[in-house]
Amino acid sequence: MTATTREDTPVVLEGGGVEVRMKEIGGDMSVAFLRLPKGTDMGPALKGLPGDLCQCPHWGFLVSGRIRMRTASGEETYEAGQAYHWGPGHAPEAVEDTEAIEFSPSKEFSEVIDHVKAQMG
Repeated sequence: MTATTREDTPVVLEGGGVEVRMKEIGGDMSVAFLRLPKGTDMGPALKGLPGDLCQCPHWGFLVSGRIRMRTASGEETYEAGQAYHWGPGHAPEAVEDTEAIEFSPSKEFSEVIDHVKAQMG
């Protein structure tokens, strides 16, 4: 078994108040601890990916805040206390300061993080 805490998980993406910590926790899955300040729109950082959307699936829990998730078929808002699954093809926007914990396939999530870093840098 593998366990980790937010503090023990390395930062893989940081800037403008955004913080993503990610660590492989078994098999090919990773856990991520995310902080997105109100107004953070990941859409521009996802440009260049298929459909200009994140193609990595995520299963998670919204610890605090609210997120508007845009997809090719529309948008939906998620609130603190909700568990979720976001399939490939999404772009999040923080409606409030937000913290979430997500589980994602390591390879796909690392590819998205690398793309976002290149867009930011």
